[in-house]
Amino acid sequence: MDNPWPYVVAIVAIVVIGLPSMVMHYITEMKKMKSPTPDDERLVEDLWRTAQRLERRVDALETILDKEAPKWREDYKERPHV
Repeated sequence: MDNPWPYVVAIVAIVVIGLPSMVMHYITEMKKMKSPTPDDERLVEDLWRTAQRLERRVDALETILDKEAPKWREDYKERPHV
């Protein structure tokens, strides 16, 4: 290691050229990402409504089971119930 200048030049090149170009690459990639379309938003809203409706149904079924078979939860301890 008689002459350290090639190493210094390589490190400076990486810092000055490599890092900014990598940052710019990821900035442009983030800008390319498309935003959700109205169809996507409508689909998410429909899925949310369906999930809420299913949750209400499960709650109703659990209420019925609690009244008709009060010990049913003891048989299903491995599954968490809300």
